Amino acid sequence: MKEFSDFEKKLNIKFKNKDLLTQAFVHRSYLNENPDFNLSHNERLEFLGDAVIELVISQYLYHEYPSKPEGDLTNWRASLVNAKMLAQTAQELDLGEFLLLSKGEAKEDGKAKQYILANTFESLMGAMYLDSGYEVCDKFLKKHLIVKLPNIIENNLFKDSKSRFQEEAQERAGITPVYRVAKEWGPDHSKSFVVGVFLKDEPIAEGEGSSKQEAEESAAKNALVKKSW
Repeated sequence: MKEFSDFEKKLNIKFKNKDLLTQAFVHRSYLNENPDFNLSHNERLEFLGDAVIELVISQYLYHEYPSKPEGDLTNWRASLVNAKMLAQTAQELDLGEFLLLSKGEAKEDGKAKQYILANTFESLMGAMYLDSGYEVCDKFLKKHLIVKLPNIIENNLFKDSKSRFQEEAQERAGITPVYRVAKEWGPDHSKSFVVGVFLKDEPIAEGEGSSKQEAEESAAKNALVKKSW
């Protein structure tokens, strides 16, 4: 069993109900290998935590940016609550060290692990809300997640790479980027794609993904780097 007291010390938090804290880290796969474990998995906490995070961030944005329209606030919130940002924050807090996973899931890396980390961050927020209430969650999220917002706004990171590359290409070159599938392979349920992005007929960059949209986003991201935009 992980020493969750170390986790509490590290993050300067204190749970009254220690089982709630532990449950936040119990992945469904762990119970498949440990059916006699005394707690359930974290998926219901994840459901609650997702709502808590949205509310805290929405309230913060509403009060801190009174002159901003709904569209801007929605984009900024989306940039904070997406799986990539939550997984990154979970990594910074070393949540992965305390995860209770099956042996198979523990070996997973890449996208699957990122997804688990993002979900665990949400379940931790759900547990924290049940244990200590809204104010504690508000303080925790401002310290560890909302603190990233100024950088997101300053560097336009709330826009996806495709949107950013299109804006830059139209402004700098007067051209709208075109995306073409260069390669695809794998069975229908597990396909992979390589997509190239072009300015007129000039190939700029390629990207790979498990869907055409994901590959296009990757290509746009690589194109921004290639062009130093």
